[in-house]
Amino acid sequence: MKRLLLAAFALAALVDLGCLAAGFDPGHLVAKPLLMPLLAGYAAVSGAPRLLVAALLCGWGGDVLLLFDAEPAFLAGMGSFAAGHVCYLLLFRARGRHQPFLLAVYSVALTTTVAALWPHLPADLRVPVAGYSLLLTAMAYRAGSRFGLLTGLGGALFMLSDTLIATGVAEWAQPPRPDLWIMLTYIAAQFLLVTGTLRTLEARPHPAATYGEVRPATP
Repeated sequence: MKRLLLAAFALAALVDLGCLAAGFDPGHLVAKPLLMPLLAGYAAVSGAPRLLVAALLCGWGGDVLLLFDAEPAFLAGMGSFAAGHVCYLLLFRARGRHQPFLLAVYSVALTTTVAALWPHLPADLRVPVAGYSLLLTAMAYRAGSRFGLLTGLGGALFMLSDTLIATGVAEWAQPPRPDLWIMLTYIAAQFLLVTGTLRTLEARPHPAATYGEVRPATP
């Protein structure tokens, strides 16, 4: 079942990216809503924590809402993604330790990006985008500092994907096919967050070994 779900996710991702590259919007409208449910299903059958599955389903909500070209849908989608980042933050809270250098890098990235975007964003989106950016950066930092390299790369790519969205809202110059790059980095981000989290949890020492507990051989 795990392989089937992962293969279905990979197929949906390829179809979605291919449709975006070809400019075939109907295909994108069909494929995009399938991505996160399939990845969430894969995570669930792989024994993922409920918070990881919940984060992916919040991402699915955001994906669907952002298909509608209207500001209320954009704000609702951003709220759904924000709820997903809260799930990730709660999931990542209990492991690892703080890394001052990484924290400084993410702090500079957050401050620079928000300061550059602020004058170009619609006035009613400035505070929501800034608040969302803070939450996203906190998630990316905690992923990188506490759950290993793959998870950290996932968090960084999530930041890149959402920054591309924000620059589009701010009407900055965009690369050709910006939606393709947004989805490519987003799909990779969520996949790396899942695989990195699962690998880290699988490698975690058993609590008995951690605390030196000795179990009796007989009742």
